[in-house]
Amino acid sequence: MHPNPAFRSTPLQDNLAFAQARGFGILSVNGADGPLAAHVPFLISPDAGFAELHLARSNPVGQACLEGPVAAVIMVSGPDAYISPDWYGSDDQVPTWNYIAVHLRGLLSALPEAALHPHVDALSAEHENRLLPKTPWQSSKMSQGAMPRMLRMILPFRFEIGSVEGTWKLNQNKTPEVRRGAVDHLAQQSDAGSQAIAALMRRDLE
Repeated sequence: MHPNPAFRSTPLQDNLAFAQARGFGILSVNGADGPLAAHVPFLISPDAGFAELHLARSNPVGQACLEGPVAAVIMVSGPDAYISPDWYGSDDQVPTWNYIAVHLRGLLSALPEAALHPHVDALSAEHENRLLPKTPWQSSKMSQGAMPRMLRMILPFRFEIGSVEGTWKLNQNKTPEVRRGAVDHLAQQSDAGSQAIAALMRRDLE
């Protein structure tokens, strides 16, 4: 998280909503030989008290908590874009990077294997619903025995959310005029990150 408070004033609910909408992040715990990380889809509970996720049985991140809960963080990244100092209209500036990131900190623990199938169904339902009007995929469409066979390769976990931190670095430490100049140049770039950051900065200036 960026230490500048100008980039860290986003309300808790907005940070949670961003993490939930993204639904994918880097889960990290401390291992015996150093930090461990896994890229995981997750589903945050309605009360934002926890997130559920799954990992391959052999994943070292999951193995680290099989004997009890361990401290963990889920890092959720959003759009990002390079900002040229030329866009500020002053020679006394330096290059920077604008980005969105939310960190969920808490405790990771293993769930009973009986929780796996409901978790996978809930996770797939969340993302299938985003594809409407496509008819949502459901595990009941699979042939008998196929789902249990595939579920044997993964394990369910619960991540108890203890704190939520967000950085929305959108040049809030610059004047509105300077920020509008950067937005105009960002909007002319062809990559999706620049376009997304430009839209967020424009919204923030309204």
